[in-house]
Amino acid sequence: MTISQGDRLPDANLLKIGENGPETVNLSSRTKGRKVVIFAVPGAYTPTCHSAHVPSFIRTKDGFDAKGVDEIICISVNDPHVMKAWGDATGASAAGLTLLADADGAFTRALGMDFTAAPAGLIGRSKRYAMYVEDGQVRVLHCEESPGTCEVSGGEAMLDAI
Repeated sequence: MTISQGDRLPDANLLKIGENGPETVNLSSRTKGRKVVIFAVPGAYTPTCHSAHVPSFIRTKDGFDAKGVDEIICISVNDPHVMKAWGDATGASAAGLTLLADADGAFTRALGMDFTAAPAGLIGRSKRYAMYVEDGQVRVLHCEESPGTCEVSGGEAMLDAI
């Protein structure tokens, strides 16, 4: 089943690199009592993700802050080392975005947002989407039809929707 507007996020443990190496981030705890924008990409460093999707949320960060959003989280089925390096390379971490790894894809599968595009080398990856979550409940959900497109899931579209 694919997650829908009005659904609660499934409990999930994601990963990030902290001062002492990989750290677990419990998504339910992270969203409890908070307003959070979560967007997912098929892969760090992939063309659309790197040149369009992440930059759209860097550009709109101040607008989300003005609307009371507590955190913007980017999730990808990658390892936490790649996500840290990508956050540094794009300026996303410096801009205040949080990049988390769904290393085994369990969260992505629980949302029903997994896909495989073997010819492109993308196996068990996340579809491109963005969601606005209040206290763990999905209030707005924008999913792209094609993983190579960043239109409805971009920062500007989500900012306009909330």
